[in-house]
Amino acid sequence: MLQSLLALPLGAGLEVLVFLLLYLLTPMNGKQAAVVVALLSLGALLAYSLLDWPGADVLAMYVAVLSVTAYLLGIISHAREQQRRDGDSGQRWFHWGPAAIVIFFVLLFALDGVLVVISKQGLPEPVADLLLPKSSSRHPVKSAFPGVVGRDYQKKESLYNQYLEQVRRQEQRGWQVSKGWLQIPQAGRPGRFRVQVLERDGTPVRFAEVSGVFQRPSDSRLDHPFAMQEVGPGVYQAELTLPEPGTWTLILQIRKGAQLHELHARTSVEAGPP
Repeated sequence: MLQSLLALPLGAGLEVLVFLLLYLLTPMNGKQAAVVVALLSLGALLAYSLLDWPGADVLAMYVAVLSVTAYLLGIISHAREQQRRDGDSGQRWFHWGPAAIVIFFVLLFALDGVLVVISKQGLPEPVADLLLPKSSSRHPVKSAFPGVVGRDYQKKESLYNQYLEQVRRQEQRGWQVSKGWLQIPQAGRPGRFRVQVLERDGTPVRFAEVSGVFQRPSDSRLDHPFAMQEVGPGVYQAELTLPEPGTWTLILQIRKGAQLHELHARTSVEAGPP
């Protein structure tokens, strides 16, 4: 993700180089060369995206940067051409209006880039320690709410009613579910994820079917389903490899006979070694 963002200035620089070649070596004027450069850049970006989809947020950022770069080249070259035609070497060739537009988009790209990196990789640890509350667990998986529908239970009244009924049954059942990683989870590296299920009185819930899916909020194609094996009385474990750092959502299902217990939680995965 970070490499994609660092490629932005390289793409803009290549666009400037192609513009200069067209402007200096062909009969095109500045506006014509800028339009051709914009079309070539966007066409190449679209073709590359079809082969390796970067995500809508990253694609939108590239389109905006390349379009504004071509626009800037066009207005600067046009202003210089107008200045030469008028024979006024002292005339200002860069108006505050286009400058304000360029500055606005530069700031917008910078903010968008920061938000995209945070969404993919999470907050840097010093910033997270400053802004977020401390956790009592070293490798937490934080529960948000239980329910039978992970993403869209509010879309239809019937699904919402099912959700409420499932919450009621889970509260009556009183199962105690604890979950977490046995070591700090890192992107691209296997990690052991463990769940312990106990009855209300502390008796282990044995021979249950425990499965789930780690969902990537920003890219559903990275969703990672899994099934767990019982490694001890009421203790279930799986070895998982999550491909990207940042925040992941967990939908966990525990089935024993006709009983279903479902939890919705979230966890944070650190960046792996380079």
